[in-house]
Amino acid sequence: MSETDLDSVFRALAEPSRRTILDLLRARPGLTVNDVSAEFEVTRFAVMKHLRVLGEAGLVESRRDGRRKRLYLNAVPIRMIHDRWLSQYGAFFASRMTALKYQLEGDSMPDKSLRHLYVVYIQTTPEKLWQALTDPVMTEQYFHGSAVDSTFREGADIRYTISKDGQEMNAIEGKILEVDPPRRLVHSFIFPSNGDVSRVTWELEPMGDVVKLTLLHDEWEGETDTYKGVEMGWTPVLSGLKTLLETGKRLPVPAM
Repeated sequence: MSETDLDSVFRALAEPSRRTILDLLRARPGLTVNDVSAEFEVTRFAVMKHLRVLGEAGLVESRRDGRRKRLYLNAVPIRMIHDRWLSQYGAFFASRMTALKYQLEGDSMPDKSLRHLYVVYIQTTPEKLWQALTDPVMTEQYFHGSAVDSTFREGADIRYTISKDGQEMNAIEGKILEVDPPRRLVHSFIFPSNGDVSRVTWELEPMGDVVKLTLLHDEWEGETDTYKGVEMGWTPVLSGLKTLLETGKRLPVPAM
């Protein structure tokens, strides 16, 4: 993250109304501009100005749903700030102290969502990014140490395997639902440990010298164990992917 990007994120987060908008989108992803405006006493124009600032900072992304534009929180820039200043051990203790604070003060943790949207801009080409998504040697360097295994043909199996005690085990399983290299990859997402089924969509959009990578994780069958635990797992994957492609180095992300 450049200093200019960093400034825009901090500037966006400095205004209380904009933080409230992010809270709304985290609790209720997919709101429209009218939905968000209804939560404020200011004009719709003022809310749109706040959304523009959040969008320029990469904190809010929109997706078309018919004639409506639905808004989603993108937590990746916040995670990148976190990774910049917290070491592996600092992140470990910070997360546990935060959980202790919620418990002692009687506050609830922020609501989870049944649909997560992440967007990251990577200085690379669609072909190189596609390779990073489909090459097991590369996924081991950013995807929680797991190697992807698939022919990447529609209907084929997809697995993310990890080595444990000298044996390989499947951390994630699924089926390839759609494949259009180097633009779009859709696959089911199953944790073998509990059988929870959901769907992951990767979308690659070239934008000059960068590629906009959008990851959508949806179609959960209610508030499953996967739904409860997956949100914090995606941001280090995307941060690590961006770092690997832009610097050639592995990002030392703490274990979740």
